[in-house]
Amino acid sequence: MVQKLFIRDLTLRDGQQSSFATRMKQSQIDRVLPYYKDAGFYAMEVWGGAVPDSVMRYLNESPWDRLEKIKAAVGDASKLTALSRGRNLFGYSPYTDEIIEGFCRNSIASGLGIMRIFDALNDVDNVKSTIKYVKKFGGIADCAVCYTIDPHFTTMERLKAFLKGKPLPKAVFTDAYFLDKAKQMEALGADMITIKDMSGLIPPKRVAGLIRLFKKNLHVPIDFHTHCTPGYGLASVLSAIVNGVDIVDTNIWYFAGGPAAPAIELIYLFCQKMQIDCGVQMEAVAKIREELKSIRKELEPFDAVKQFPNAFDPLKDKLPAEIDQALDRAIALAKSEQEEELLAVCHKIEQYFNFPKPNELVKNAEIPGGMYTNMVAQLKQLKAEDILEKAMTLIPTVRLAAGLPPLVTPTSQIVGAQAVNCALDQRAGKAMYTNVSNQFVNLVKGEYGKTPVPVDPEFRLKIAGVREETPYDTSRYQMQPNPVLEDCGGVKLAENEKELLLLELFPLVAKTFLTNLKKERYQATQAVKQPEEAAPVAKKQPITGHVIAAPMPGRVLSVKVKPGDTVKRNQELLVLEAMKMENSIMADKPGVIKQVLVGDGESVGADAPLVEFE
Repeated sequence: MVQKLFIRDLTLRDGQQSSFATRMKQSQIDRVLPYYKDAGFYAMEVWGGAVPDSVMRYLNESPWDRLEKIKAAVGDASKLTALSRGRNLFGYSPYTDEIIEGFCRNSIASGLGIMRIFDALNDVDNVKSTIKYVKKFGGIADCAVCYTIDPHFTTMERLKAFLKGKPLPKAVFTDAYFLDKAKQMEALGADMITIKDMSGLIPPKRVAGLIRLFKKNLHVPIDFHTHCTPGYGLASVLSAIVNGVDIVDTNIWYFAGGPAAPAIELIYLFCQKMQIDCGVQMEAVAKIREELKSIRKELEPFDAVKQFPNAFDPLKDKLPAEIDQALDRAIALAKSEQEEELLAVCHKIEQYFNFPKPNELVKNAEIPGGMYTNMVAQLKQLKAEDILEKAMTLIPTVRLAAGLPPLVTPTSQIVGAQAVNCALDQRAGKAMYTNVSNQFVNLVKGEYGKTPVPVDPEFRLKIAGVREETPYDTSRYQMQPNPVLEDCGGVKLAENEKELLLLELFPLVAKTFLTNLKKERYQATQAVKQPEEAAPVAKKQPITGHVIAAPMPGRVLSVKVKPGDTVKRNQELLVLEAMKMENSIMADKPGVIKQVLVGDGESVGADAPLVEFE
């Protein structure tokens, strides 16, 4: 009997997100969809992750339209997949069951077939509701165990911690840990389990052992997801295949390798040699590949690598004998688990095709590639590139203090941003954790769920003001305001459930997107467009009093005070979004507000005046 392997294509979601900052327009996606219908992928990941936010924020497009247009073009040829963060869905807040149910119902009605559900803390309680509602509305619940590793501490670091009475934890992320999480998810109704290696840090031998362990102890299909950033990706996917994995995640040639998953074309070559049927029509893939080559050129400003692989068609192009033999050798090494040799051979294959070399900095730092590139971008924005090395060295410390969360969105962003804040604190001569984001406070407090190791109660008191872990209480959840837009014909900002969901998940971005949408629609209905009368602009008075300034560049999410308000010390004045984190700007003294110098949605630079006291 021919062994079968299913392929999940990531090109239109994780592929473009990893390599091109999620900037593919719908018009570009439309160009490849006719060929996808013929390609025969088991599944296509097209939604979730950064897609819903980015298409509104940068492309002025509707996330729901994207999903529905792909479904209309592909039909039932492949199952459409989205990535969801369990109770957090696509955002940073834990949502109520009502919102999760509405989100799942609308997603599946719009064409979604599989919801890949994960929790950034591997807290199984946080995925229960999404599993329940995905299955209720006829979808497939794909539950992901987030692979991560323990931070490396030197003997001296462990000794110092022991002498201080706070010994560092022993290994937490063992094979038994991951299997336990998978079994709990299966018991909740998971239809498949994904080993989600978002960092690309799982080496071939480790994945081989995990696949065998999962296949022996679980009764649902196993998927393997990884990235190539540190150089393990191709070898680890091959090891997963030879050890009986049911599904692997790949990208198409020009969107593969580097920060993304391995190329389907290389996996196809391996499968051909092992007489494994992956069910993909490579003639159709060839048509997608050629169109993607043009699209990648169009995405050049967002290209994270700017290194095209050499043109290659596995159906037509003959490999040199040396590379053909290397493929055979890689298979043999994967079967015998000779890891170092396997990695060397796979790197040789990737080098021949001109895929990016392993990122040694990311590999040595043992963090996700996306986390590293985000930190670099954030520090450039802050004009603080000089503290990159310091911020990198602080990541293990910050991560451990916060309960050792896996470094996956959103916790990777929370920990990375806090490491940057701590490095900035130290550079300014301040104590670490002088500036903390609201999300870091919530993580330490316990509102995201149970962390893999307990947070020190004294640290929790310092950061969050409480000693005891405080889970999020969804009964306190407040829906986003949905005002009437008087200048758009008196319609509501969100007019249906799908728009309401966007507003809940992406308050600031969706507010801007929906407002512009309604404004354009209203103006189009007017026979004669009257020039809009500009609203009078309040003149700012000269600043003579005490000023609260922005600690870093960012965007004002919401102003909490107005002129004339009497405020107490440590009262919240406004919320500033910086490095994708929310930072509450507090009053450093009691007093009366003289003037508010910024408005909602306004971008500000570091040290920009925000609020003046009388």
